[in-house]
Amino acid sequence: MARDLSAACKASRRIGTDLGLKRRGSRDLDTKCKLATPPGHHGPKKKGRPTDYGLMLRAKQMLKLMYGVLEKQFRRYYQEAATSKVATGTKLLELLETRLDNVVYRMGFGCTRAEARQLVRHKAIVVKHDELEAKVVNIPSYLVRPGDVIEVRERCKEQLRIKDSLKVADSLGFPDWVEVDVAKMSGIFKKIPDRSDLPAEINEKLVVELYSK
Repeated sequence: MARDLSAACKASRRIGTDLGLKRRGSRDLDTKCKLATPPGHHGPKKKGRPTDYGLMLRAKQMLKLMYGVLEKQFRRYYQEAATSKVATGTKLLELLETRLDNVVYRMGFGCTRAEARQLVRHKAIVVKHDELEAKVVNIPSYLVRPGDVIEVRERCKEQLRIKDSLKVADSLGFPDWVEVDVAKMSGIFKKIPDRSDLPAEINEKLVVELYSK
C-alpha cells in the first residue's frame, strides 16, 4: 500500500499549521516544529505572496496530508463528491471524516491518523453496524456510518500504545460527534460532523476550484 512518508514536522511547516501528524500530549507542537518558518535552508528568507493557483494547491495539499490520502484516492473522493446532491466541498469533507482510520483517530485509539491506520491494517479494530454481527475491518478507507460502534479487538486491548493514546485523548476531550467508553475501549460514531466542527484552516472551496479548472 502506497503511503506518504514525508517528515511530519516538515509537512506541517510547509503548510504553516498543525496537521495532527505528531503525537498529542503535554508538549505543544510549536515546541517540536517551528510552524512559522517554512522548511529548508532558505525557508526563513522566502518572501512574496502566493498566486491564486498556489493557494488552491496548498489547500489541497493540506487536506491530503491531514487525512493521509494520496492523489489518486483523493481525486476519487472529489469525483464522488462532485456527483453528489450535497455541496461538493461539504461532501468531500464528509467522505474524509467518515474514513475508518480517521474515526479511530477521533476516538483516541491512535495518537495520530497514521497510527490509527496501522491499527486498522493490523486487524485491531472491530466495527458493528445496527444489529449486524461485529466484524474485524482492516481497510482504512472503509466508510463509517452514523450509529456504527467502533471498538478495539479483545486481544489488542492490552497494547500500551492504545492505552496511552486513550489516556491523552480523554484528558484533551473527545469531539462531540463521537461517544467513547475509555474503560471498554469502545465508541459510537453518533453523527457526521458539521462544517463548523472542523478546523477553520481547511478551505474546501479552494480545493473544488482547483479541480474545477
